[in-house]
Amino acid sequence: MIIEDFDNAEANDEFEQSELYEHHRLEIEDGQKPMRLDKYLVCRLASTSRNRIQNAADAGNILVNQKAAKSSYKVKPGDVVSIVLSYPKTDNELVAQDIPLNVFYEDEHYIIVNKQPGMVVHPSYGHYDGTLVNALAFRFKDLPMFSGKEVRPGLVHRIDKDTSGLLVIAKSELALNKLAKQFFDHSCKRSYVALVWGNLPEDSGTITGNVGRNMKNRKVMDVFPDGEYGKEAITHYKVLERLGYVNLIECRLETGRTHQIRVHMKHIGHPLFNDAEYGGEKILKGTTFTKYKQFVENCFKILPRQALHAKSLGFIHPATGEEVMYNSELPEDMQKCIDKWRSYVSNRSEFE
Repeated sequence: MIIEDFDNAEANDEFEQSELYEHHRLEIEDGQKPMRLDKYLVCRLASTSRNRIQNAADAGNILVNQKAAKSSYKVKPGDVVSIVLSYPKTDNELVAQDIPLNVFYEDEHYIIVNKQPGMVVHPSYGHYDGTLVNALAFRFKDLPMFSGKEVRPGLVHRIDKDTSGLLVIAKSELALNKLAKQFFDHSCKRSYVALVWGNLPEDSGTITGNVGRNMKNRKVMDVFPDGEYGKEAITHYKVLERLGYVNLIECRLETGRTHQIRVHMKHIGHPLFNDAEYGGEKILKGTTFTKYKQFVENCFKILPRQALHAKSLGFIHPATGEEVMYNSELPEDMQKCIDKWRSYVSNRSEFE
């Protein structure tokens, strides 16, 4: 019998990267004769093709008794079968919309989008349309995976609304399963560039600490001691340029938790420049001079969002098996803000 269609309600508005969600859970009934796993699931799940089941199994996304199983596995009474995918289950229907996209790379298996700041990645509470996924549904309306009712077709990971940068979206079930597994296993390579408040004491470092939703404000995340709450999160950072009262840094993720870089940098006392949710929209470092305050306010106007860009993305190609790496340039708003800080520092003797 089908025990439940698992729905992670809390994750419906904003799902975490590197997360797999249980979409179906079935317990094999007494009296069931041995049957191939893929054949059994096709019989039990409406509107699901055998090819789709086999792709999910090949990527390790079908579990029998909590272990990845092949399509050829013979189910037997008492087995518990789970199907896990890279996004929460939802009943909302996706609306295709003709919205321009900045396409960085595309082949028959996936597309890399250089997301602009301000664009929401997927429909959620308060953002039912106008998202990246709405645009993808229109662009790929003739592809089987985008013709159904799933609200996040092809989506493997996400970045925040006001974060710019690279995202990979699968164009086939096989690519989706193989890419989702890499993000779940943390085997993909991602680097971000951020502008943070303050002068970091070391040229490089690692930030650890479980990340989970803030106990009082569920819209933001917080860092908790290991083992108490949240999920393990590891961020490696390197200072690229010291610009007086701010530093330009590169961050590499071992894990991919919601707001990970933003909350980790706040945790060590260096929130992202103009990050309103984590305190970076205030003047946290510098002088008391009126001209300096005006300078910072002008920087905020140039960059009216958190200073974070998903610069590079690497993974194993789902079809060729070769490692691929993509690198993007900083967006105009972030580059202008950095240049303004460079000019400010170069004209002041205290930073020499």
